[in-house]
Amino acid sequence: MYLDQAKKQEIFNQYGKSATDTGSAESQIALFTYRIKHLTEHLKANHKDHVTARSLTMMVGRRRKLLKYLYVNDINRYRAIVKALGLRK
Repeated sequence: MYLDQAKKQEIFNQYGKSATDTGSAESQIALFTYRIKHLTEHLKANHKDHVTARSLTMMVGRRRKLLKYLYVNDINRYRAIVKALGLRK
């Protein structure tokens, strides 16, 4: 499996406030970004997988909502996570 418990723990340690911080916007955005990258690679090889394409679109929307939440409530946290993940150019 591409996303096991150890990989999730690593993402939460790096982007969350603590190792057990799984609910903060930053940790959720980082997890969505990891999953989005994986699904994007999957769709490059399997372009007819429409269920995965829909899941990818929904996931991008969820990440966008979380980014908008951070942008509205705390612009510094938004800028930090965008820079750390390299989302904007």
